[in-house]
Amino acid sequence: MLENVRYNTENHDTYHQYCMNLKEVLKMADHIVFAKTGQHLDDLQEAILRGTMQGEKYTKIAEESHCNESYVRDVGSKLWRILSEELGEEVSKSNFRSAMERWQVSNVSNFAKDVVGIGIFNTCGEARHPPDIPNSHPHNEETFNPKQTKTLHQDLSEMPELGAFYHRTPELETLTTWILQQRCRLIALTGISGIGKTTLAVQLVQQIKDEFEYVIWCSLESSPTLTEFQDKLIQFLSQSENPDLSKNLSLIKYLQKHRCLVVLDDVHNLFSSGELAGKYKAGYEEYRSFFKQIEKLSHQSCFLLIGWEQPREVPQRESQNTPIRTLQLTGLDTAAGWEILRDKGLGEIDNYSALIHRYQGNPLWLKSVATQIIELGGCVTEFLPNDTILLPEDLKDVLQEQCDRLSEIEKQVLSLLAKESSPVNLAKLLENGTMSASDLLNALQSLSRRCLIEQQGSFYDLPPVLRQYIKGL
Repeated sequence: MLENVRYNTENHDTYHQYCMNLKEVLKMADHIVFAKTGQHLDDLQEAILRGTMQGEKYTKIAEESHCNESYVRDVGSKLWRILSEELGEEVSKSNFRSAMERWQVSNVSNFAKDVVGIGIFNTCGEARHPPDIPNSHPHNEETFNPKQTKTLHQDLSEMPELGAFYHRTPELETLTTWILQQRCRLIALTGISGIGKTTLAVQLVQQIKDEFEYVIWCSLESSPTLTEFQDKLIQFLSQSENPDLSKNLSLIKYLQKHRCLVVLDDVHNLFSSGELAGKYKAGYEEYRSFFKQIEKLSHQSCFLLIGWEQPREVPQRESQNTPIRTLQLTGLDTAAGWEILRDKGLGEIDNYSALIHRYQGNPLWLKSVATQIIELGGCVTEFLPNDTILLPEDLKDVLQEQCDRLSEIEKQVLSLLAKESSPVNLAKLLENGTMSASDLLNALQSLSRRCLIEQQGSFYDLPPVLRQYIKGL
């Protein structure tokens, strides 16, 4: 496969006067990898080769690339395997430079015929062609600049339109870092209903979509089976009406070959109502092994999961040693909350900060109560004496939809918490309830995963809006 990657020189002695240059080695390696795979070096592969040439350890390369070390080692291992097959000898991090030099020397008689643009290497100066070797083939930008040649495929037909976007810069930066720099494979974006998960994801996709060859937004509102979802995704990635649908293995190959961003919105529709959070509905259990494959198998793509609930196999706590992350979205700050009230016509109120705090900066909650206040033509001080919580009917509908998904044990815990005026610990919950310690802990964990309770150390509490709603049931 390397017949087309040869140099042709008339003077062996002149050739040996030149030594390897980092920039040119990267070009050479890129051409070799492209000859084998049809894909240019990606950013991480190039960073591994660059670090190897500079004597850096994987730890340093991972740090500079904002990736975990195990992932860098995995990518490096596959890269050495490709080079080994093409160079005809075992290539590793320790002998990469010498292997390239040996290959260069062994092919010196024909090397310039098709790749004159790669040049000859000189560690002490600029890369240059050996004397008397004409550069008969001009530099091919389509070959050496993958960003210019990659065709971008984007299916955003199911992505909602971006409405007003309020001060989520830190969250945007976090997600962008995880996806583009740390190259995480699976990211969960979670939070209570109305907190702005989908809006944030839309803004994120708009900002980073051109960094991927394939971008698709998939709504799971209709609860597609894994087979239906995979068929749709493979058809998009293959850009064919009749793809070879060999399910998991074929899909992983597409994710390995191409840089893809796949957004799954409303992922909570995969899970059962009346059960603890994250239990798959009957017939949807295959998603569990699918998400585990996305996390464990090496590929260069990213799945972003959005929903009230997340799969149980997705940890809530971040671990830098895995390619998986969770971002739990919280309420907006006072400045952003004020913008919402201003847009609704309440920008001149005196105690807007108290209102924002009472509704915890939740954009949907703030919009709902602001609309009710405006429609009734009154001011906040008249409507909310003594910290009264207004619950417009549309807000009740939203809360009911989320509470309807709860198990009976979770409903019992919410009722216990709603009766308390301040945060309570486990001992008091056990004292006031009739459940076992094990059931209580499972219920608290599930409610936490649904973002319905607040935890302060060993104490638990309810958001004021949810407490008011539970009391009214």
